[in-house]
Amino acid sequence: MDQIKVFLNEDEMPRQWYNIAADFPHAMPPPLAPNGKPLTPDMLAPVFPMNLIEQEVSTQRWIDIPDEVLQILWQWRPSPLCRATRLEKALGTPAKIFYKNEGVSAPGSHKPNTAVPQAYYNKVFGIKRLSTETGAGQWGSSLAMACQMFGLECKVYMVKISFDQKPFRKIMMQTWGAQCIASPSNETNAGRDILAKDPDCPGSLAIAISEAIEDCVTHKDTRYALGSVLNHVLLHQTIIGLEAKKQFDKIGLYPDVVIGCAGGGSNFAGLSFPFMADKIAGTKNPRIIAVEPAACPKMTRGIFTYDSGDVAMMTPLLPMYSLGHTYVPAPIHAGGLRYHGMAPLVSHAMREGLMEAVAIPQLECYRAAMLFSQTEGFIPAPETSHAIAMTIREANRAKEEGKEKVIVMNWSGHGIMDLSGYQAYLDGKLTDYHLPDSEILKAGECLKDLPKPPPLQ
Repeated sequence: MDQIKVFLNEDEMPRQWYNIAADFPHAMPPPLAPNGKPLTPDMLAPVFPMNLIEQEVSTQRWIDIPDEVLQILWQWRPSPLCRATRLEKALGTPAKIFYKNEGVSAPGSHKPNTAVPQAYYNKVFGIKRLSTETGAGQWGSSLAMACQMFGLECKVYMVKISFDQKPFRKIMMQTWGAQCIASPSNETNAGRDILAKDPDCPGSLAIAISEAIEDCVTHKDTRYALGSVLNHVLLHQTIIGLEAKKQFDKIGLYPDVVIGCAGGGSNFAGLSFPFMADKIAGTKNPRIIAVEPAACPKMTRGIFTYDSGDVAMMTPLLPMYSLGHTYVPAPIHAGGLRYHGMAPLVSHAMREGLMEAVAIPQLECYRAAMLFSQTEGFIPAPETSHAIAMTIREANRAKEEGKEKVIVMNWSGHGIMDLSGYQAYLDGKLTDYHLPDSEILKAGECLKDLPKPPPLQ
């Protein structure tokens, strides 16, 4: 039997992040300024420190991880690569199922992989305070912890539906010294405008981003931190896949299928991009699958276009798969996947044919999470359950085909703070929501006058 759990020694942990922008067959379309012209790095300076802006626009393949960041990441990294043998047995599959356990960090998810470096780079740049948004609360709690470690103030705008559903995440942020408020709020113009139109608005990541950016640009010594979507965020997360490749090397295996859930794209990219590099080089050819909720299907039913990352259009125009920046997703329990757009790097990988996307409804995901919990013990976050559901589909396909396959998924976080969702599922109160075509057309109205990206050249 292959090893049930594969560890790396501390000295085997990657010392560099991998930048997939260096290896794409075709260059990515550039982000655009509000005037429709390519964005220049100096335009981002009011929002991000220049050291992170340099990473955002870099096409350098390898970027060194600072020692100060490594000293903190070593508290839980390298994370274990585990084989789900009891799940395999329950499914009766010939597939070998592995999961990269990112729930071992202090906040319980993959998010500190970028929260720590972002706090560090802001600190050395002289920034005193960070503002951010959060959906399910995993990013907000991770940034709160990282800011505490580097002596920064932190304010988090948490999507209202998650703020109400997941109060313990708010307590985590407060325990680490951050201020957490429900979004939309009365503390920003963007929030007040939304509440004036819809006092009962459940919020969205696009709204919370608008509030956090407005907070940033109206406060001295403040910068904005983002937990997904942007290039430098995905860059920091590649430590996951780089470790996983070394762990598979230790046991002489290589995955046939690589799976991750996808909201803004960070945990999916973190696991998949290092394997995608092999696919680009032609040395290996794994299937790489991003899994999104059926209630927010930007990759499977949205369009590739230029769009803003937030409802108030305070961000640059990004080339991405999108449902439109005004789209407010249904209040499903996987709050971290309720984002209207997909990271430009992931979107470009889709266009290049390097990966595929699948949308799965939440009841199938909760059934998968229950089976995983009852076989492997760990209770997954609702977001992670989407990756589990796809893994089960692939394991069943291997059974039908009678093929031995190696499947790896990113187990992106635990669900201990999400038990209200499990209670709702157990009580039969959850339902599936499939986004009607009419809602997609309505949401896309905000895109009709925006620039369109050029075809691949």
